[in-house]
Amino acid sequence: MRTPANFPTGAILIPAHNEASVIDRTLRHLAPIAELDQVEVCVICNGCTDNTAERARKYPGVHVIEITEASKTAALNAGDAWATRWPRLYLDADIEIDPDAIARVFQTLSGSVPAARPLYRYDTSGASPMVRAYYRARRRMPSTRFALWGAGVYAISKTGHERFDSFPTVTADDLFVDRLFAPNEKHIVTTIPVRVRTPRTTAALLAILRRNQRGVSEFKSASSGTSFKELVLSVRGVTSALDALAYTALAALSRAPRLNRRGSHDDSSWERDESTRIITTRSVS
Repeated sequence: MRTPANFPTGAILIPAHNEASVIDRTLRHLAPIAELDQVEVCVICNGCTDNTAERARKYPGVHVIEITEASKTAALNAGDAWATRWPRLYLDADIEIDPDAIARVFQTLSGSVPAARPLYRYDTSGASPMVRAYYRARRRMPSTRFALWGAGVYAISKTGHERFDSFPTVTADDLFVDRLFAPNEKHIVTTIPVRVRTPRTTAALLAILRRNQRGVSEFKSASSGTSFKELVLSVRGVTSALDALAYTALAALSRAPRLNRRGSHDDSSWERDESTRIITTRSVS
């Protein structure tokens, strides 16, 4: 890792809603830089009913904010109000990122680049065959490789942040930010890839896809036509064709209305992947 003397300045903001099962594995990676004077690290607990805040406070240099509203965008805005340093990296509480990747992203944003993210890789270990097929197909689609969304982490410079006053109340904050910048303004920085754990079960994946679909629908001009074209063009044989079929089937299922126990439609709940949120007991010593 870079020495404290040459680590670039910046802030790392981590919204967390009941993330006691994963916050330690995220903060362990950040512990070496959390105490650096030039880096601000803040966990914003929003509507937590578990001990996420208690766990986060055990890490020297990590600041913890607690708000009562269970809202990711409210947490992001609270973090922005607290932070003083730029650029700012927004990190999901279940994402593991190497400090050197953060340094490279901060360095990229120190010039005229307004928005960036590190490389990422899907970790499908323990996932069902259907889930693995979905993510193999997704990897082949160019739009997933050159956008800010999908990695659980993105960063913006002070100039980039001036394009909006605060995060609006939307489901997909990363998609909101992605759409603020032209393709040539978004940089994918060559780094050690961020580890993105995929859902392990088809049911867990469908929960995530339903949330993603709701997020996309909030943007009127969003369309699935480009994604379908990318998917078709990605087919290069039997395996990729089967993967594309699995992707299409799961995408279709995610758009189907669900029925709650009383038989009425229920599309208002907040879905997230619980299959990889395993309770851990290890924390900072």
